Amino acid sequence: MTEDLLPPPESQPIMPAQRREMIVRRLRREQTLSVVQLTEIFNCSHMTVRRDIAVLEQEGLVFSVPGGVRLASQVTSEPSHNNRVILESAQKQRMAVIAAQYLKPGMVVYLDAGTTTLCLVPHIVELAGMTVVTNDFSIVMAFAEARHVKVIHTGGVLDHDNITGIGTLAADTLRNLATDIAFISSSSWDLQRGITTPSEAKVEVKKAAIAGSSQVVLMATSSKYGTFAMYRIADLERFDPIISDDALPPDSAAGIRRSGIELILA
Repeated sequence: MTEDLLPPPESQPIMPAQRREMIVRRLRREQTLSVVQLTEIFNCSHMTVRRDIAVLEQEGLVFSVPGGVRLASQVTSEPSHNNRVILESAQKQRMAVIAAQYLKPGMVVYLDAGTTTLCLVPHIVELAGMTVVTNDFSIVMAFAEARHVKVIHTGGVLDHDNITGIGTLAADTLRNLATDIAFISSSSWDLQRGITTPSEAKVEVKKAAIAGSSQVVLMATSSKYGTFAMYRIADLERFDPIISDDALPPDSAAGIRRSGIELILA
């Protein structure tokens, strides 16, 4: 083990900032460490380690996991629609049940592209006088038999992998519309950076949808928390509320709530 990964001798008291720096350095090598490992390495209490993790997570450097911590990771690409549709289906359905409580008859609703927002379709179909705006062709097709629902597609450049409309044309449509509520999805989110995307062409669309809605709800599964991509879209404080699933680590959930953000776990 290299010297900079070792704690100083017991005769040299370690400062909290030093300890946190060493935790990050060690994580860069090992990716994941348990709380027990860290208490043994630094000869300190579980509470001290938990405080360090909370500070580092607030800074966007690490992400707490059950029993430990891992290095925050960068997302450089997103899985295709066909791959996403089979993942975490039960969690997404539970999240949709919670999200549906924010729906009322006669609303104009924006559904962001995604398999999580797609789960809201059956709940919208049950309501009268609904208008749905979306950039997702799969969501449009899901409403094909629901003639009582008015559906507006944003248009834009086709993203073949995700079967969605992206780019300036899609964003321009949204800038000319006002919605009551927008349900936004994200492939990466954390407390420090908010929601992010590896696709520059998606930024304009998501920002326009958020800006044009009276209420904005983030629907994002816990598996995507603690990751980030190159392009920032919005801080977590912009959403009211955030809906995720109950696999989100308690320390992460507590950090979000301490920031004054409403978080609901399905």
